[in-house]
Amino acid sequence: MQYFHSVRLDEEKCLGCTNCIKRCPTQAIRVRDGKARIISNRCIDCGECIRVCPHHAKRAVTDPLSMMDDFRYKIALPAPTLYGQFNHLLDVDYVLTGLIDLGFDSVFEVSRAAELVSDYTRQLMRENKLKTPVISSACPAVVRLVKVRYPDLCGQVLPHLSPMQVAARLAKEEAIRQTGLAKEEIGCFFITPCPAKVTDIVSPIGISQSWVDGAFSIADIYKPLLEKMEQVKTPRPLSKSGIIGVSWANSGGESAALIREQYLAADGIENVITVLDQLEDERLTELDFIELNACPGGCVGGVLTVENPYVAKARIQRLRKYMPVSLNHVNGSVSPEILEWDGELEYTGGMQLSSDLVEAMRMMQEIDALEKMLPALDCGSCGAPSCRALAEDIVTGSGARLNDCIFILRKEASSLGVSLSDHPADRGRIHPTEEQNDDGKNAQ
Repeated sequence: MQYFHSVRLDEEKCLGCTNCIKRCPTQAIRVRDGKARIISNRCIDCGECIRVCPHHAKRAVTDPLSMMDDFRYKIALPAPTLYGQFNHLLDVDYVLTGLIDLGFDSVFEVSRAAELVSDYTRQLMRENKLKTPVISSACPAVVRLVKVRYPDLCGQVLPHLSPMQVAARLAKEEAIRQTGLAKEEIGCFFITPCPAKVTDIVSPIGISQSWVDGAFSIADIYKPLLEKMEQVKTPRPLSKSGIIGVSWANSGGESAALIREQYLAADGIENVITVLDQLEDERLTELDFIELNACPGGCVGGVLTVENPYVAKARIQRLRKYMPVSLNHVNGSVSPEILEWDGELEYTGGMQLSSDLVEAMRMMQEIDALEKMLPALDCGSCGAPSCRALAEDIVTGSGARLNDCIFILRKEASSLGVSLSDHPADRGRIHPTEEQNDDGKNAQ
């Protein structure tokens, strides 16, 4: 099976340190022969390795701005996180007008689609049509984390498309009606704060093909957009969303939009894993809704942004004062069906040791035996994130050896030293640990 990943490794910059393997939430990274290696079927493109790599050896692949030239009609899909990148911004219409001046033919705020998703979720929860606690599906990194680590939780993930996907479909359908152009002539470009959204464009969750044609990182578009914004005298009245949609940029924004008290909002991949572990252990059953964001602070903490996430969060909070509550609702003009997944979320994780059950059991026993030989320190010096992972790599033939563990290697070296000291040809020689007197004789 082929996997697309927006997170890539630059081997020339990689020095083989262990920062990334210890922070990867799915144990998708190994260090072999002095270089990091990403295990494709485990990576969820959360960008945590980009965040923690001191040598900038991990990067996210996005599209160049020149990609707009491939389409006759260009639509910008700005994530609400974009608004938090600019200082002294009191009106998002300056950002939207700047995007038009940058070369886009129209803009469709992703916050508009977020309000639709919130409205539809409220409706389904009122009608008790969702299994609680409901897990938000807004963060594709979290959804993929559930797919590879938490099979029992797949049925609790909200079966709705992300606001990015909804916005792209609505924007393109609207443009087709207005321009008469074919779908293929219209390009929708998401302005993204994180690599997980890029992956969701190429390999979308819940649908077979994305309506988004490309992704520009906030970091790449920030400077040219700022230059255009500074030239705007009177912005065009383009904004069509309110507090509920824009608040999705911050952790807790989606939850607050449901107008329910029994919810939990957690951000940062380590906190997300803690919550999912507790949910799997049925320790959070009193909750109605769980909002999880892989990035610290929510989407404002994405690795493709330019501003400190806490500064960006405060700016978005200030913007809210000048906005209506919400301007978008699911009704006759927007069919709820376009918000829904085509199918169910399926578990894709797990390491299949062998298609033969007997052989798989034998390999599992071998892994257990090897793990008991290891020091249980999970130091990462062997190039694997844990002693258990090293044992698995050895048994599955993934290029690992038992003496990759420095503690095993130290024991082998110590045993070899003792063996050499006991060699007949070595007897009678003075060893460095033995002291000598002035006559050159061994001290007693």
